[in-house]
Formats: sequence, structure tokens, C-alpha cells
Amino acid sequence: MSLSVLDAGREYQTVADCTIVWAMTSRVLVVDDEPHIREVVRAYLEREGYEVLEASDGDHALDLARSACPDLLILDVMLPGRSGFDVLRTLRSEGSTVGVVMLTARDDVIDRVAGLELGADDYVVKPFEPREVVARVGAILRRFGRPAPGSIVPDSGTRLPPLFDLSIDLDSREVWRGTDRVQLTRTELDILAVLSAQPGRVWTREQMGTRIFGESFDTYDRTIDSHVKNLRAKLGARPDGGSYVETVRGVGYRAARPIEEA
Repeated sequence: MSLSVLDAGREYQTVADCTIVWAMTSRVLVVDDEPHIREVVRAYLEREGYEVLEASDGDHALDLARSACPDLLILDVMLPGRSGFDVLRTLRSEGSTVGVVMLTARDDVIDRVAGLELGADDYVVKPFEPREVVARVGAILRRFGRPAPGSIVPDSGTRLPPLFDLSIDLDSREVWRGTDRVQLTRTELDILAVLSAQPGRVWTREQMGTRIFGESFDTYDRTIDSHVKNLRAKLGARPDGGSYVETVRGVGYRAARPIEEA
């Protein structure tokens, strides 16, 4: 039986305000119209100590994502009524930075890239090994909110050196250009943090993926490419007109350095 908001073992002042919720464990919302998939994924997640919510359609998923404050969604693409893409697009347009792992029934580049460009953090292709899903969930949650040894988030309270006119605060998970906040997804911020910690260093896609996603990263290049494309679009041009994130053709990416430091 799905957990209700009242069954979750958390304290709320207002369930719609996720900023005032404190949690003893992470909460995961599993969204799939196939009961067997929900049951299996739930069993594996609960075995690892996660709290689990379930939804079988897009509308219910959107309602729970707004009201129950999950830490992460496992979101199927093909859902009755509102699709997983529609759910993700709506959440991101509302400013939600909840973690999202997309489930797709087809090993289709178009589906995977579409989800990543909408702001998904990762994807899993059906049929899948439940332990792989759990590993990806753990990797994402460690990246934001629960850093572990070896995480890309060095320490609470860490502020990276400015990248041109960008200020990157890893404690608040915020990026600012002057007095304007740049809204990034968690994966986009993680990519920016990895690159800007060592401006000028070239990272291959595999190095970035392993650093950010952990050992579950499967070296699918377009994953990193899609996130970098979104990151560049949100950052815009730096003051001298160039890109904050530069492509090193045939190798990977690097954070730009001022000319006098290059």
C-alpha cells in the first residue's frame, strides 16, 4: 500500500511547502502504470531504507510531487493521460529541482535525450535490474543533500572561486550572476561545480559522468552533452562574449579561464 502524506513519519507545517519538511530518510516517488514494476522497485528501495510513494498516472504523480515533497522521482515516460515528459516539464517550469530518473521502454536516443533536455538527472531503460535503479537513486541523492566521502560536494559551506561574474555556493546550491540567481537543475549545478573547481582542466565525458553519477554511469556521451547544452543555455555568454563551458573537440569540456590566466 502506498504511503500517504500522514503516514510518512515526517513533520509538516504545510505539506505544499517542501522547504519546511525535515526527513529522517529520503523519500522516493515511483511512477509507473505497471503494478508489478512499482512493487518490485518499491521492495528494493524499502530494503535500502527509503520511504516510498507510488503513482500510476501522470496527474497523480504531479499532485504527489507538489504536495508530498519527495526527494526523487522514478518516472516512467509512457503514462496514462499526462506523460512522464509532461510531468517533468511542468515540475521544472514551476521551479522544482527534485531529482528525476526517467524510465523508458525503448532504448531510443530520442526519448533519452528528450528527458535529459527537460531536466531529468538520469535514465534507465526497461527491462532493468532493480539493483541498478537503486544504485542510481543513491548516487543522485548523495550528490544533492546527502554528500558522502568522495562526493563532488567538498564540504558544507564551500563556496567556489568566482567563474568570471558567476558566484557558485555549494552550501546553498545556488549560482548567482551579480544580484540575479541562475536557476539550474541539480545535475547542471554539479557539472558546473566540477568544471569550475579547476578552470582550464579538460574533463572527458567519462570522467565527468563517473565523478557526478558514480559507478552507475554507463559512458553514454549524450547524457553529459545534453546537460551541458542546457547549462550553457541558462548561463548565457560570459562578460567577454565567450562561453563559460568550452568544448575541447574530441576530448570533452572545461571551464573557461580569463585570458590573463590561460
